[in-house]
Amino acid sequence: MEVITSKSNSLCVHLRKLASSRSYREETGEFLCDSPKLLEEAEQWAAPVTAVLYTEGASLPWDPEGRFPRAARVSEAVMRSVSPMETPQGVVFSCRSPDYAPPERLEPDAQGRMRYLVLDGVQDPGNVGTILRTADAFGATVILLPGCADLNNPKTLRAGMGVHFRSVIYRCALEELTARLKEADLPLYGAALREDTADVRAVDLRRCAMAVGSEGRGLSAAVLAECDRTIRIPMDRTCESLNAASAASVLLWEAARGDL
Repeated sequence: MEVITSKSNSLCVHLRKLASSRSYREETGEFLCDSPKLLEEAEQWAAPVTAVLYTEGASLPWDPEGRFPRAARVSEAVMRSVSPMETPQGVVFSCRSPDYAPPERLEPDAQGRMRYLVLDGVQDPGNVGTILRTADAFGATVILLPGCADLNNPKTLRAGMGVHFRSVIYRCALEELTARLKEADLPLYGAALREDTADVRAVDLRRCAMAVGSEGRGLSAAVLAECDRTIRIPMDRTCESLNAASAASVLLWEAARGDL
C-alpha cells in the first residue's frame, strides 16, 4: 500500500494543478474529481481513472488498492491541500478526459432520439453541471459553444454527479454546429424573445436542437441569427426570467414529455 505524507509529493502537485488550472487540464488531458460518489460512478462506468488519493476514513464500498493504476493513502492535512473543496470528503482522483469533439455526422441515439441542447456562453460551472445532469435524465445531448464554463472544472464535475462518465457531451464552434444541424435536417430553436417567438408548448421538440444563453445576456446575436425560430417558456407576469439551468430543465422536460 502506497502512503503519501508530503504535500509537495509530485502526485499531489499534479492533482492540485488539475483542480486549479484549465490550461493544465487541457495540456494533460486529465481532470480532477473530489468525492467518493464520483469515484463510484467512475468505477461503475469504467472511466479511465489514473490516480486516487484517499484518507483512512474515506467512505468507499471497496478498497481502491489494485482497482486503479495508482492509489495512495494520505493524511487529512495532505487531502486538504489537494482537494478543491472547503470540506474534503476523503477522496480525490484524476481521470482522462473524454473527447468532446462532435462526430462528422449527428446520428440518433440508442433510443432513436435526435434531441440536443446547445449552451451559448453559460459561464457558471454549477449551472453547466446541473444542465448536463438534467439532459441525461431527459434523453438529450448537450453541445457547448465557446465561452461556456469548462466541462472539466471540478465544480462542473461535482454538479454533474457522474454524468461525464456515462453521457455523450460535445463542444464545438457555432459554424461547426450549424453545419452538423443542417446536414441532419434538424431545426435550431432559441430560448429568446423575437417577432417569431412561440410558446414552447406549441412547438414540436421531439427532433431538434434548443439553444439556451448565458445567465446575464441570453443568446448571442450570432446564435440568434442561426435560429430557425425562437421559443419562450410561459411564466407568471411577475417573473422576469429564469436562470440558465432552470430554463434548460423546463425545455428538456417539455421536449421529453411524450417519451415519459
